[in-house]
Amino acid sequence: MPPSKPNQPHNPYASAAGAYGTNAQKHAEDPRELEARVLLKSAQFMQDLQNSWDQKPQDALEETLKYNRNIWLMFYDTAVENTEGTRPDALRNNIYNLANFVFKREIDILAKPDKSKLDILIKINRDIASGLLKGIQNAPSEEPATETPSPPSGGWNSSA
Repeated sequence: MPPSKPNQPHNPYASAAGAYGTNAQKHAEDPRELEARVLLKSAQFMQDLQNSWDQKPQDALEETLKYNRNIWLMFYDTAVENTEGTRPDALRNNIYNLANFVFKREIDILAKPDKSKLDILIKINRDIASGLLKGIQNAPSEEPATETPSPPSGGWNSSA
């Protein structure tokens, strides 16, 4: 492991993004699947928080939103930094705008906690995860498609 440079500030989000990338490559065939799983996990955390709102301590809200924010920071960083053209500009802009919305909503929730304000964050996470998983299902397979033979025409062939 190379020594860290003393003049460089430690960026925990860069470290998290690096760990995320490494983990995605090791444990998922498609990084989109891992992204979907993480979004669904965060949505479930927020749903659990909503369901037990009156019994949860204040720090549970902060921790749940921090988990979600870290996920969206990775999406945001990827959208901002990925300018090589591997993603269309429209997609990058949509990710950027959606992440900004998520960040603003989280600030609003922390300023004036209300469990109903979590609804939109849960919906966004679930919808994005659903889209990622559908993208995986609809992706063309790497194996060449084999054509299914048509049934013979002309009726019954007794010589077969």
